[in-house]
Amino acid sequence: MKQIIQNLKSGETILEEVPAPLVRKGHLLIRTHRSLVSLGTEKMLVEFGKSNLISKARQQPDKVKQVLDKIKTDGLIPTLEAVFNKLDEPLPLGYCNAGEVIEVGEGISEFKIGDRVVSNGGHAEYVSIPKNLCARIPDNVNYEEAAFTVIGSIGLQGIRLVQPALGETIVVIGLGLIGLITAELLIANGCNVIGFDFDDKKVRLAEQKGVKAFNTGKGIDSVKTVEELTNGTGADAVIITASTKSNEVISQSAQMSRQRGRIVLVGVIGLDINRADFYKKELTFQVSCSYGPGRYDENYESRGIDYPLAFVRWTEQRNFQAILNAISIGKLNVSSLITERVKLQNYREIYNNMGGGSVASILEYETLTTETGNKPASVVQLKDISFSGSKGIIGIVGAGNFTKMTMLPALKDTGAGFKYVGSAGGVTANALAKKFGFSHSTTDYRQILTDEEVDLVLITTRHNLHAAMTVETLKAGKHVFVEKPLAITQDQLDEIYSLYTVPRNGVQLKSLSVGFNRRFSPHIQKVKQLIGNSNMPINMIATMNAGSIPADVWVHDMNVGGGRIIGEACHFIDLMTYINGSKVTSVYMTALGNNPPENTDNAIITLKFENGSQGVVNYFSNGSKAYSKERIEVYSQGRTLIVDNFRKTEGFGFKGFSSLKTKLDKGHKAQFSLLVKTVKEGGSPIIPFDELVNTTKASFAAIESLKQGKRVEI
Repeated sequence: MKQIIQNLKSGETILEEVPAPLVRKGHLLIRTHRSLVSLGTEKMLVEFGKSNLISKARQQPDKVKQVLDKIKTDGLIPTLEAVFNKLDEPLPLGYCNAGEVIEVGEGISEFKIGDRVVSNGGHAEYVSIPKNLCARIPDNVNYEEAAFTVIGSIGLQGIRLVQPALGETIVVIGLGLIGLITAELLIANGCNVIGFDFDDKKVRLAEQKGVKAFNTGKGIDSVKTVEELTNGTGADAVIITASTKSNEVISQSAQMSRQRGRIVLVGVIGLDINRADFYKKELTFQVSCSYGPGRYDENYESRGIDYPLAFVRWTEQRNFQAILNAISIGKLNVSSLITERVKLQNYREIYNNMGGGSVASILEYETLTTETGNKPASVVQLKDISFSGSKGIIGIVGAGNFTKMTMLPALKDTGAGFKYVGSAGGVTANALAKKFGFSHSTTDYRQILTDEEVDLVLITTRHNLHAAMTVETLKAGKHVFVEKPLAITQDQLDEIYSLYTVPRNGVQLKSLSVGFNRRFSPHIQKVKQLIGNSNMPINMIATMNAGSIPADVWVHDMNVGGGRIIGEACHFIDLMTYINGSKVTSVYMTALGNNPPENTDNAIITLKFENGSQGVVNYFSNGSKAYSKERIEVYSQGRTLIVDNFRKTEGFGFKGFSSLKTKLDKGHKAQFSLLVKTVKEGGSPIIPFDELVNTTKASFAAIESLKQGKRVEI
């Protein structure tokens, strides 16, 4: 299928051939008929992409600080690589989509195949969207009109925050698409509306809808104009739908407001607020969040859990329905806003002239789709390469940051044959496949499992999918590499253990590896060499200065990410197992605070090993980013080794060794080189299966220890 993509690094807007998404649980698969170009948001993204690096940095000062912090811990070159990789990520454009349902995901009863719906899907021939971000189109509303629903809901949410009353005077600053719709909805609500913009065409459109509209570019004083039109009282409320870096808009909004007036920001402006402007009038100021309650709520948007109507009357979806109803009964006329209709293949007519005065641009899709039947292609062939008779052919499931920034660079020059990259959305998989020379991209990972040429499947999805995909891939007769953790529940681990250890009709399963890369780092290899294999007990301390991540990130969700202890601290349990040469026998974990949650990321884990060794894993998220991210200490027989962030290792008490220095090297390259060699040539798994199981059990035991308040035996 075709999809419009923005490259933030080069600034190029392209129509890309990408694999079509599959319908997922709680989602609708929609064939697009029309989509609306947001000339505000999309213009901003296009202009950002076209700007140079210095300009990009000036626009994102908070990101610059993060880059400087990363340079201190990881070094200049790795940081620059991370920055350029981030900028190179493809960005799907669009969020105003209208089309026809062609497939309904599991668990949906509200929609059926053939329904005409709106969604916040992008400019793509097919989109897969969660049900709460879709709404059914009334029979008397066409696709073209329906495409205005989502952007109309942005304006509607600003109105709901203002809480206008019949007869009030509301000012709308910025008469772009959202501003014009906002103004018309306010008039339908019985308000007197005053509007301001710099564009004569938009001012005239507003006037045709009953707005007292003025062009501020002609020297009109907006504050005095409002005072005159309100007999000196001032506006009851101001809704800002403009986009500007200037602080002048917020100041003017305050000055034109009446005593105890309300100001709501829908657009993007400078927010250097003069306290005196707000203090004297006791003004209220609020920022509107997109198209209503539920936005950015994982439970509402992705899991389909609705808010009770009695408590949250207007959600995203219910705002969609309200806009569609307003169009249906003639209270909102969006057809008059359309200034151009362009076939999808001619998209450049819009994107090459986004400052040309257009108000609303509609993309038309009917004639472009080339797939036969109702099922769009889930695989795209990018290169014509034959892998027949070759070994070490890989397919990757998951195209996130780890795959892009760590795994794929490390797999280069390993001798692997690059056949598939797969992701649910398809855009990132397609981009990575093209960048790193893969022959295919796909949205259906089962295409990888059924391809006889693929030897090794690498799984880098969210943690809750690791175990099930591992089982499925092993059953398909493939070698498996799964990024840590192997599993996030005991039941998941039991299924893998049973499959891997119980013979199945004489079928020998292929190798299973987990991404415990640190044991392959040259620094840990040196530590292992210096400590030797005497089986004497040693002391180990590993400190992870992990840094804080927001509480709503999926890693913290015990049902999705398993928490950071199971999901990340497992690295250091495996590392200590490797260094001392024996498995964990018991675990005791305490955490910061008097009643720490099970998904804590500030914990101290004490480990006891079979040979008497002991280890302490300090996993902290409340430290300074200026300090090393990872530090390993080993104490043995009057000797000490310190590994500082996998860049420097110092030895104390060792004859002939004082230090080892490298660039940041956590062992990924060595791990994947050995993995591919083993797949191609045969041999033992790169990490023994019993150690993978033991490490996973130990991570579960850490959480159980926290709950019970005592040491847990493995």
